[in-house]
Amino acid sequence: MNASHARVTRTDSASGSASPSRIAVIGAGIAGIACARTLMQAGHDVHVYERLTQAGGRMRSVSGPYGSFDIGAQFFTVRDPRFQQALDTVPQNLLGWSLNSIQTRNAQGRKTSTPASPRETHWVGLPDMQALPLAWAAPLWDAGRMHLGQSVRALGHHIASGSKHSSHQWTLMLDTEDHGAQTASGFDTVILALPAPQAVQLLQTAPQGMALAKSLSTVEMAPCWAMTLSYPMAAQAGLNTLGPQWNAARSTHERVAWVARESSKPGRAQTERWTVHANPLWSNEHRHDDPTRVLSKLQKAFGEITGIRVAPRHASVYLWQHAQTLSPLGQPFAYERAAGLGLCGDWCIGSRVEDAFISGLEMALALA
Repeated sequence: MNASHARVTRTDSASGSASPSRIAVIGAGIAGIACARTLMQAGHDVHVYERLTQAGGRMRSVSGPYGSFDIGAQFFTVRDPRFQQALDTVPQNLLGWSLNSIQTRNAQGRKTSTPASPRETHWVGLPDMQALPLAWAAPLWDAGRMHLGQSVRALGHHIASGSKHSSHQWTLMLDTEDHGAQTASGFDTVILALPAPQAVQLLQTAPQGMALAKSLSTVEMAPCWAMTLSYPMAAQAGLNTLGPQWNAARSTHERVAWVARESSKPGRAQTERWTVHANPLWSNEHRHDDPTRVLSKLQKAFGEITGIRVAPRHASVYLWQHAQTLSPLGQPFAYERAAGLGLCGDWCIGSRVEDAFISGLEMALALA
């Protein structure tokens, strides 16, 4: 939709003056934060609701007994100058990871190909990937606009009529970590910065959202099992690393799509640690498996790829239900002006961190 036709500021019919809109953004990943921060900078009353108790989406990191892991996005590249401009505001939270072109390794860890595409800088967050969304969310935190641990289970809608104008009024039905069921009301616009399948479920709770829900029928997303492994005994044995001399690779193994030595990332703890992402097909086939069984199978695959067969001191698995975009929407965002509903996320364009940022930014610019 042309941004010039997507205005949501209310205009007083008597004076002609515009007043800020009250906007709810559901989801505190990169897309949601980019959207909410841009709208707040434009003067709107913006509130962000996130079901988890931490922000970041798939840029979340977890801490283990021997260091942190980026269990979602492993790195990002920059191709859009608008993304670069945003990154320039947080140079203290960025470092380049010296990977050059990422290799592809087979089930035995042998190199099968090296991409011929031009080399790009592979950036990582400092001290972890989650540092970037947290830094961008700081103004929202300071203004009391971040509401974590609050899951939106349904949307409610009515038309509010006043003496001078009528407007959409949206209500969020919430399940909160601390206070049970609650509501948040009085929103002119609701933006869903969620994975497409979750957005569809929420849109279907309100008749006004059905058209947008149907528009997502072609979007397809796949799950991903992520595994973390720690080997502190390497340093205890006087070794800098275990296994291969490379630090990260895509894999053609039937179970694994990506392996990375977390301790090779700049600014991280040096204790030998690895993150493994299972491939989409295998993850989908085993999405309902017991985590212990998944951990065993992925550890075996990891040993076949890297040659590291010693038992880790600490290991865990995490399932991303909607991790990778297989079929994107094909446009940066979706917006139903008549209903006051919008959608954004990496899945609108692709799977990259930059895709999420651009989607959230363009959604906000269309409104602001």
